[in-house]
Amino acid sequence: MQTMQPTLLALRTLLQSAALTMICLATLAATVLTALAALGVLPWLDLPLMIDGAAVPQGGLYVQLALTGLLLCLCVFLPTNRRVMQLESAHHDFSIRMEDVARAYATAHASDRAGVFQAPSEFDAVKERMMHLRSHPDLGALEPDILEVAAQMSRISEDMAQAYSNDRMERAYDFLRQRQQEIESFQERLDHAKALHQDIRHWANRLEADEDMARAQLHRMVADLQELLPELDLPEGQRSAHEGGAERVVRLTNLAAE
Repeated sequence: MQTMQPTLLALRTLLQSAALTMICLATLAATVLTALAALGVLPWLDLPLMIDGAAVPQGGLYVQLALTGLLLCLCVFLPTNRRVMQLESAHHDFSIRMEDVARAYATAHASDRAGVFQAPSEFDAVKERMMHLRSHPDLGALEPDILEVAAQMSRISEDMAQAYSNDRMERAYDFLRQRQQEIESFQERLDHAKALHQDIRHWANRLEADEDMARAQLHRMVADLQELLPELDLPEGQRSAHEGGAERVVRLTNLAAE
């Protein structure tokens, strides 16, 4: 039923328009025929009317005059009925009209942010906005009421438009872009420092491993030398001299390693 409602409304509007047109045409025709009959150009309507069995003389004349008067009375109410139909149509098209208001307000607000309007007083400010919207190529066909509502809305939001003007927003965007560039530059330096730190750490670990390997080789050589000295069967003085020399060598190498 809801899906058929727009169709029924359109059909009702069409029938009402056709009925109004027919009433206007019938009134015009009846008025012309009655006027011509009164002037003697055309005969009056001839109808055999009987009241209580008695014939009514010139009954068609009375019927024609009554019908013409009734149609003229109906035409008096046609403007009121037309206004009612326009109000109903405007009520049905409310969403479309609100879209027009929103579109006109967006245009006025954008112009206000750009600093187009300079009128100080409220009346002049609204008038200036209406003239601007009326001269706009995309909004010139809108009704004045829509432009007035959009202009008043733009006047109310003037403080917001000045707070978020195009110049201020551009400066804010420039500041944010500079901060973004600074963050990207700092991130690049930080990545470079991390790479250097990893390189130094890898180099220190490699040197420590080489030092441990050299120290292990030295201890192994000293141990082999101590095993070989008794087998050489050297005199006591020479052995002690060799041992003392070995100790000195071990001590010096240990000191050098440390």
